[in-house]
Amino acid sequence: MNRLIIISNRVAPVTEGKSQAGGLAVAILEALKRQGGIWFGWNGEIEESAEATEPILKKAGNITYATMPLSRRDHDEYYNGYANATLWPLLHYRLDLASFDAATYEAYRRVNALFAEKVTPLLRDQDLVWVHDYHLMPLGQELRRRGHGQRMGFFLHTPWPSPEILSALPAMVELVESLCAYDLIGFHTRDDLGCFTQCVATSGAGTVEMAEDGASACITAADGHRVEARVFPISIDTTNLEKLAAQAAQSEATQRLRDSLVGRALIVGVDRLDYSKGLPQRFTAFQELLDRYPENLSAVSFLQIAPPSRSDVTEYQQIRRELETMAGHINGHFADFDWVPIRYLNRSFGRRTLAGFYRAAQVGLVTPLRDGMNLVAKEYVAAQDPDDPGVLVLSRFAGAARELEEALQVNPYDTGEVAECLQRALHMPLAERKERHAAMLRHLRTHDITRWREDYVAALAGHP
Repeated sequence: MNRLIIISNRVAPVTEGKSQAGGLAVAILEALKRQGGIWFGWNGEIEESAEATEPILKKAGNITYATMPLSRRDHDEYYNGYANATLWPLLHYRLDLASFDAATYEAYRRVNALFAEKVTPLLRDQDLVWVHDYHLMPLGQELRRRGHGQRMGFFLHTPWPSPEILSALPAMVELVESLCAYDLIGFHTRDDLGCFTQCVATSGAGTVEMAEDGASACITAADGHRVEARVFPISIDTTNLEKLAAQAAQSEATQRLRDSLVGRALIVGVDRLDYSKGLPQRFTAFQELLDRYPENLSAVSFLQIAPPSRSDVTEYQQIRRELETMAGHINGHFADFDWVPIRYLNRSFGRRTLAGFYRAAQVGLVTPLRDGMNLVAKEYVAAQDPDDPGVLVLSRFAGAARELEEALQVNPYDTGEVAECLQRALHMPLAERKERHAAMLRHLRTHDITRWREDYVAALAGHP
């Protein structure tokens, strides 16, 4: 069996060979355990100069973790700069927030070349190389320049925007061409695949043959290299999450939450603190729910969990202040002496605790302005009690909306529509709730994280 080489910007924290990270890391680790191989990437450490540093190798079973630090300059220009100040907003259709700087693009290419240089001595001819996410788009091209002919795949965990949006990127043509160095490119949805193939055609990077179902395409690059681009919707460990949520329903944390509600209905949202998640619009929609339907006063609580991320970036500092102000305003206007409408928490919780919170909530509110997939939506569905399930209110701009069609789908920009759907969700009859939930759960049981992983690795190995 071919070794699997996983390359990502960040390697999940490892303690005694066990990852402490979430679903994606678990899927990657399972693939590595099955085939053996290497997980290569940044270890999260920053040094003044890291170019001369060799990867630190740690072995756990048949997996080798190969990690290295970034220099202060590379972290600022490649990670905070091009990856997160240029590509992240652009890929999420936020052209207004994107920064375009030739120096940060040069750093992006420099770090991709550095990763290629450092991983090269670790590769064997028959390895399967699987590169993850927008930080490392040019990595395959850099490896090809160093003479590597292994099967190489890339998976994008964000949306891919339309050509009209991406054409604002000065390096659009170069990045699209660099992706065509891979043998397999994976996307979450047909929409993302369609936008990418349009970019290939309009940029002149290659010619496209689209499959009739719109789920795959064959691209012939300008140099004759043939690339398969295909839809692989990422998912969750459905069965384990169902069991975890059933157990967590009796946990102390879940019981404390239920006791604090005193019989009130609960709406829950769980998101990384990011402008793509639509949190200000979500707070406004909840305020409109209370304004339009005053019977919800003192009867419904909204728990929004939003652990901070990229705290040193100005835009993230601004959104945190905005949400704190909004929560204070809404609570100040509507709260009573025994009820606070919004519980806004800037901290993270473990998977077991979150599973219990999902199960306790009558409504799961997942309304990103744009999201590649959004696994919280799938986790909420899997965590529900099938005999008395809650209702998922889901943005139609999340990749998960293509699969979870039985959710109440909304336009997150239309806060009035979101408020109306929240009211509908809170009063939905049991029979309808059970029917909608059962259909979504059937899909998640057959399209879980194992299927995603196995489908991708089989395609990367060249198996149909």
